Amino acid sequence: MSYHPSVIGLDGLAALIGALSGDGFRVLGPTVRDDAIVYDDIEGVDDLPAGWTDEQDGGRYRLKRRDDNALFGYAVGPHAWKRFLHPPLLRLWRAEPDAAGLKLTTDPEPEQPLAFFGVRSCELHAIAIQDKVFLQGAYVDPHYQARRKNVFLVAVNCGTAGGTCFCASMNTGPKAASGFDLALTEFPGNPHEFLVEPGNKIAAMVVAMLPQRAATAADIERARAVTERTTASMGRHMQADGVHDLLLGNLEHKRWDDVAARCLSCGNCTQVCPTCFCTAVADVNDLSGATERTRRWDSCFSVDFSYIHGGSVRPSPRSRYRQWMTHKLASWHDQFGTSGCVGCGRCITWCPVGIDITEEVRAIRGD
Repeated sequence: MSYHPSVIGLDGLAALIGALSGDGFRVLGPTVRDDAIVYDDIEGVDDLPAGWTDEQDGGRYRLKRRDDNALFGYAVGPHAWKRFLHPPLLRLWRAEPDAAGLKLTTDPEPEQPLAFFGVRSCELHAIAIQDKVFLQGAYVDPHYQARRKNVFLVAVNCGTAGGTCFCASMNTGPKAASGFDLALTEFPGNPHEFLVEPGNKIAAMVVAMLPQRAATAADIERARAVTERTTASMGRHMQADGVHDLLLGNLEHKRWDDVAARCLSCGNCTQVCPTCFCTAVADVNDLSGATERTRRWDSCFSVDFSYIHGGSVRPSPRSRYRQWMTHKLASWHDQFGTSGCVGCGRCITWCPVGIDITEEVRAIRGD
């Protein structure tokens, strides 16, 4: 079922944030901190990155001022929404001696539901991929399930393509097509307005409570033009057809040696990636006799990640980079029926030496 879009102004946007907070949601959205646009708690429109954009290229990220008052006039920053659904560090349990013997405790799951404000189409696809990994297999992750439950997703259709974005070639953006409660398209200027598209009945009821007007055909056409311009200005491109067989059929290609000579094995690409989900589990004892088991993000770029008795399965940067790239673009299809890449470009931007996954595919393809 489709719902007719509406148009709201800054007062409507503020009312939306207030309505979500009033309904008990913890509202998380983009804000400027530490010279980057990150996701954190927001209380109102003033917390959003008004008038800021980002310049991105391989190994480069800089904020700069725009010449308008856009609130969402940037691409994506170092944070992915997965940090709130799949935390970087999680205490699984704690055991400590007491009078009765041993007391076992676990950290309570968060009681407050989450509202994600400003989710891009590529990120919606990333959340859907992690839903498949954590919720739809033979084993459900209860920690992810508890956080994912009742999340309210406010998407934003991209009006600005980053220098490393390639979502258009991955069919994951720049327009949000599904997986959201509300989708916004921003029209900066005077008046400063947003086209609002509800994705379900509850979201339509939320919009009805906001100061708004019915969208006209001109509004809808204007929103279409925004995402068309973004597609045309996409910073990167990946020819995604046939990548599965291309990579798995070229495991000894000389390009793996070329990229290994540059790769630092720092794991930045896996930490900023919105779909990577690898973890390590550690037990720690303290002098009181208590033991804690924690789970933290890990990376296939770590030598210890593939360590088994006798040594690491992937001891070289060549083997670790090949594992990451072939898993992300090829064997992920075999495991989960989809690519593990959504074209957000974070792995390119935040690689200290600017390794570009689209360039590596192009080199192996021989273009």
